[in-house]
Amino acid sequence: MRTIHIFLLLMLYTTIQAQNVLTPEKAVNIALKNNFDILIARNDADIARMNNTKGNAGMLPTVNVNGSGSYSYDNVYQKLSNGTVNKYSSQSSTMVATNTELSWTLFDGGRMFVTKNKLSEIQALGGLQFQAKVLETLYNVIAAYYDIVKQKQQLNSINEAINYNKERVTIAQIGFDAGSLLKNDLLQAKIDLNVAMENAINQQYAISEAQKTLNRMLGQDPNVLFEVSDSIPLLYTPDSNELLQKLNSSNASILSFQKQIDIARLTLKENQKAYLPTLSFKGGYYLSQTANSEGSSLKNRSYGPQVGGTLSIPLYNGGETKRKISIAKKELQSAEYDLENVKLQMNTELQNTLTDFENQQHLLNIEKDNNKLAKENMEISLQRLRLGQTTSLEVHQAQESYVQSFTRLINFEYNLKIAETKLKQLIASL
Repeated sequence: MRTIHIFLLLMLYTTIQAQNVLTPEKAVNIALKNNFDILIARNDADIARMNNTKGNAGMLPTVNVNGSGSYSYDNVYQKLSNGTVNKYSSQSSTMVATNTELSWTLFDGGRMFVTKNKLSEIQALGGLQFQAKVLETLYNVIAAYYDIVKQKQQLNSINEAINYNKERVTIAQIGFDAGSLLKNDLLQAKIDLNVAMENAINQQYAISEAQKTLNRMLGQDPNVLFEVSDSIPLLYTPDSNELLQKLNSSNASILSFQKQIDIARLTLKENQKAYLPTLSFKGGYYLSQTANSEGSSLKNRSYGPQVGGTLSIPLYNGGETKRKISIAKKELQSAEYDLENVKLQMNTELQNTLTDFENQQHLLNIEKDNNKLAKENMEISLQRLRLGQTTSLEVHQAQESYVQSFTRLINFEYNLKIAETKLKQLIASL
């Protein structure tokens, strides 16, 4: 029965531990829901979508109910041309008017249709900018996630070095007690053990800081605890030709600048429409009533439907339309320059990242062999120390060489993963 209880407790502990493991996929999903940069970018995209309406483009009529009223209290003195004098003391006058009015621009040279197309392009741009922010955030989240993995692997190498140092201290103590090793060898072994333990404490702090950084990106409390994967998967094999082909058609920055050219063209067309006439319609139902306490007209009431229209033909506005058109042309030209510039930047970044990926891959392959050699060299040095055939200094150097090799190995793995993530970000495939 006790064995069963222990087994159940172990199963429960394993389940709890598994639930606290944060995978890269989970981190990405949390960031998509909680990251503040993504939330703000989503709001910006929503605002652009909400602005894309026919009413905002000026294509729909407006209907208003208006009302007004006034009251006056006057003393009137009138002297007519025939000599008649009229005096009205304490005369009151009341005026009330109300109407329901419809106003509709029927024709403005087609500007309203251009504006509607422009709003649609701005909405599309908002979507692209949101996509770019999502890709940027996911890149940062993945980089932060695997930085924790790297830091934990570094801690494992330090703990391994601690174990070797403990073994070295034991060997040095036995050798010193037997008179085959000097006390200097024992003291150096203890010093190196203490330094390795200090390094482990510092590494724990680095891991804690890295976890807080990732929690901030995920929109979580900095003190949320979680475990990460124990290795960095490296299965990606880039196809440079395919990446170059996809760049111009998939890169979020390039697509955004292409969309800005479309918007600049529509802005130019929008300003050119200002040379054309505008025809507007106005109609409604009107009611007006005036009441006077004295005078020739005691009450006046008018009501009924009214319709009318306005035709406005622009003749001269101080050169404002011409100025706006000239500015719109310059803005279009600048947008075209921006597109060529960002294409060059993205192509350069892609080429550099591909080169970096290949270099890190070669360096990693070399360091894997080097790490095996360093570990074997360290174990041989410990064996030689155990047999009294070497000094503590040689063992110290062998251990340092192994720790440095492991550090380089971890960094090459991390750098390779970052290069892979950057390549996927550039073609929007994260």
